[in-house]
Amino acid sequence: MREIIVTLLFALVATCGYAQSAVTKRSVHYATHDNQELMMDIYTAPVAEDAEPRAAMIFAFGGGFVGGQRDHEYYDVYFDRLAREGIVVVSIDYRLGLRNLKRDMGIAEMIAAMQRAVDIATEDMYAATNYLIAHCEELGVDTTKIMLSGSSAGAIAAVQAEWQRCNRAPIADVLPDDFRYAGVVACAGAIFSTKGKPKFNDTPAPMLLFHGTSDSNVPYNKASIMGIGFYGSKYIAKQLDRVDGAYMFCSAAYVDHSLAVTPLISGCDTIMQFIRDYVYDGYKLRTSVVVESINGDKRPTRFGPMDYLKTNYANR
Repeated sequence: MREIIVTLLFALVATCGYAQSAVTKRSVHYATHDNQELMMDIYTAPVAEDAEPRAAMIFAFGGGFVGGQRDHEYYDVYFDRLAREGIVVVSIDYRLGLRNLKRDMGIAEMIAAMQRAVDIATEDMYAATNYLIAHCEELGVDTTKIMLSGSSAGAIAAVQAEWQRCNRAPIADVLPDDFRYAGVVACAGAIFSTKGKPKFNDTPAPMLLFHGTSDSNVPYNKASIMGIGFYGSKYIAKQLDRVDGAYMFCSAAYVDHSLAVTPLISGCDTIMQFIRDYVYDGYKLRTSVVVESINGDKRPTRFGPMDYLKTNYANR
């Protein structure tokens, strides 16, 4: 365990190193929902014709369900690294349910809009999953090793998708009955619930959770009123403890929402270690790492639901 922690601490500040090989990108249409054509970019590195099927990583971008793009330069290092490691990387469009957010929404209307935004992003993630399953031979994908990942709103969609699948929610009925995700990588993610504190009814896929304790965009722990709200990485890790779920929780003290992106640039070693240990080798581990800058600023760590709404949507 000590070796794992030391490696993690180093990886969080290390740059990504890897063998050089060409990575190709192609874009395909994977679904049409609400008259919107949804595209995915597929990143792959060359493999031998007789190579075994490869793991796949579906990625959803960040942007508060208001904006964002699947091919933003923020994500280039992450896509390139995983592809060079032999993973089929799939960066997807998804519908932005809060793009036309009205400024004068009431609380009930805002809750309904948020629920729809999270739901349709989750639906699109499932549609991308089904596309990979249907085209697994063409893409060389091992359907037992399909993983989810995301940044901020995309991380919410990724965690939400696995939570809904574990709980056999109707929204997840589109997936094959025997399908399971192999892993989840969430950079500042959370679960959105309108029915009280979320729990896992089944043991979920191993999760790698990155989150800063001073994140005022997505709650580090939770932000809820009468059981309605977002439940972040700290809360999720506690729920995983209760169902013997495997996870790696990388917490950064007094760090803000920047952890929605920085792990995808400087944390690639940690992500690959998680994939090798938890997904490929099937280790059942619970690893928690707290990183704190000794000379860093002590930013606020306590926020209420209205603080999160103001941070994300005050200028919309």
